Amino acid sequence: MFSRITITVSLATALVVPAPSPSFASPGAETPLTAEAVDAYVADYLDATPLPGAAVAVTRGREVVRAAGYGVDSRGGPMSARTPMGTASVGKAFTAVTVMTLVEGGAIALDDPVVAHLPEFAVDDPRGDEITVRQLLTHTSGMSDVGFREKSEPTTGDLEGAVARLSDASLVADPGAEEHYHNPNYHVLARMVEVVEGRPFAEVLDERVLAPLGMVDTVTVDTAEEVFAAGVASGHVSVLGRAVALPEPEGYVNGSGGMVSTADDMARWLIAQYSGGAGPDDGRILSPGGWEATLAPLGGEGPGADRAFGWSVGRTGTGAPLISHGGIQFTYTAHQALLPESGVGIAVMAGTGLGSGDAANLMWGLVALVEGVEPPAPVGVWLLVVDVVLVVSMGVVVFFAVRGVRRAPGWALAVRGRRWRFPVGALGAAVVVAAASFPHRWISVSAGGRDLTWTQALYTVPTSVVFLVVATTAVTVVWAVRVGVLVRRAAASAAAR
Repeated sequence: MFSRITITVSLATALVVPAPSPSFASPGAETPLTAEAVDAYVADYLDATPLPGAAVAVTRGREVVRAAGYGVDSRGGPMSARTPMGTASVGKAFTAVTVMTLVEGGAIALDDPVVAHLPEFAVDDPRGDEITVRQLLTHTSGMSDVGFREKSEPTTGDLEGAVARLSDASLVADPGAEEHYHNPNYHVLARMVEVVEGRPFAEVLDERVLAPLGMVDTVTVDTAEEVFAAGVASGHVSVLGRAVALPEPEGYVNGSGGMVSTADDMARWLIAQYSGGAGPDDGRILSPGGWEATLAPLGGEGPGADRAFGWSVGRTGTGAPLISHGGIQFTYTAHQALLPESGVGIAVMAGTGLGSGDAANLMWGLVALVEGVEPPAPVGVWLLVVDVVLVVSMGVVVFFAVRGVRRAPGWALAVRGRRWRFPVGALGAAVVVAAASFPHRWISVSAGGRDLTWTQALYTVPTSVVFLVVATTAVTVVWAVRVGVLVRRAAASAAAR
């Protein structure tokens, strides 16, 4: 997860036996986090940022500390504990658990080659036949956004199509040799579940995971468009301190981030993490050992050492163990976290996209409350400062563009005596044009090679991209006028001869 400030200034061999996950505290461990503290913190956060609304679930062991909605959605309706929200990549953990039900049932094994259960899976690399189920779960398959530009490719309509479009994908490393976060890893896993079970992934997920946990308001869908058809209100992009409701760019999400859920349902999911896979009503999904395996990192010194199945294992600011995973889309975000030492689970679903990072910011603030430290200040004011600086910069660019047009005749005279000025100036103009034409590529470089389109870049850092467009338009007009003056003078000089 990265905020607009981060993007603007700088612009995200598998081992056979997983390393042990952090020891979980006994349910009910005391923490400073109370329902009142959650309410106060989230309300203050909404007051200090453009975020219109969010849904939050906090649990302690098998107890629900708070499950609630805050603020409003883009339709103006009040948020509640049963407001449908997109969970984005938080859904990967659910896909992983579904896969583990097949493992415990003996239908597959974690170190089986994927093609043994999904013959249709083929990439444009013979090493693809070596990719195992475990490697897909931990993003160590060798597939990446560099080898297959997932978001730039045409959107498919189902999991079968999502796997079929990988036929042109290349591997960037031997399976198990490197870690690269890549959504198609989980598209393939979900399709494998379909083929092994002989029915849609959504049915298997519901029967084996959602129903046993009593998650009656949770579904998984294929595309970004279907997320909103499932009842989610349009999300937002933050611009100049305001949240602007926009349609989500198209994309394929089932298996990797297509779940729609609620705060109430996510509370049930968090309780299961501290119950060895049993929900509030004792509905069981996996054996306690099987459930623990989903939360255990690969460990060791190799790639993906901190990757569990749909989770990442790390530390909080105070050094306490943390198991978490974020979910980012361009108009909404989500985040979930487990703090094993205190028995606390946190899930946040926010109505703003990647550029604001609100779900992650809220999650970290709630983690700080659990640990009894001061939550970080909301970054909304700094996002506004960045936007204002860029808007002022646009005005400056327009001013100098107008001046450049007016002074084009004088520039044409000066350049005759200093011919180097033309190529140097033209090169600078070309750099500006290239930056505006390919902002998604420079964001990709600073984000570890993750793919996105020009439109998605606009959603992520809107004022930055608009600034580049304004600058490109300005330099194009100035240079068109300058070249026009040079051409006319050259023609007049030739005619005079």
